Amino acid sequence: MGSASSTLTQYDIEDVQEHCNHLFSQQEIVSLYQRFCQLDRTAKGFISADEFLSVPEFAVNPLSQRLLKMVDGLNFKDFVIFLSAFNPKASMLQKIELIFKVYDSDYNGKVTFNDIMEVLRDLSGSFMSDKQREEVLIKVMQEAGYSKDSSLLVDDFVKILDHPGLKMEVEVPVD
Repeated sequence: MGSASSTLTQYDIEDVQEHCNHLFSQQEIVSLYQRFCQLDRTAKGFISADEFLSVPEFAVNPLSQRLLKMVDGLNFKDFVIFLSAFNPKASMLQKIELIFKVYDSDYNGKVTFNDIMEVLRDLSGSFMSDKQREEVLIKVMQEAGYSKDSSLLVDDFVKILDHPGLKMEVEVPVD
C-alpha cells in the first residue's frame, strides 16, 4: 500500500478506516488513495513537502510552511489520518488537536505567546504591525485567563476553543 503501482485490498481499506475512526467511507478511502498516488509522483509510498505543494489550495495557504512540517513524508495511512481532522464528521477535539499542532511549531507539546505571534504574522501579513498583533494577543490571552508568559497545552486549547457556538468547518474534498 502506498506506491502508485499497488492497489488497495479490502483489508487495507478496512485498516485505514479503523485508523481514521471510520470518518471516511470505503469509497472515500479509495478516492483518497487515488489522490495520494497522484501526489506521490515518484511512487515511493510517501508524499514529500514538494509534492504537497503541487496542490494549489495548499500552496497558497498562509500556513502552508507550518503544515508542510506536519505532512512531509506521510504514508497513505498517515495521510488519511491527517485529512480526518478536515472531515465534517470529525470531532471538535480532533480539529482542536490539529490546530494545536499547527501552533506548536517545535513539537514540544506547548504553545507559547511567541508561537501564537508567528501564526498571527503568517495569517495577517503586512495588514497588522507586530505591535498591533501583540496588543490583540495579550488582550485575548488575558480574557481567556492566561498571560503573555503562559505556555498553553492541548488541554488549554480545548478549554479555550471547545464551545458549543464555535464551528470549524474546513473541508477537504474527497472526490
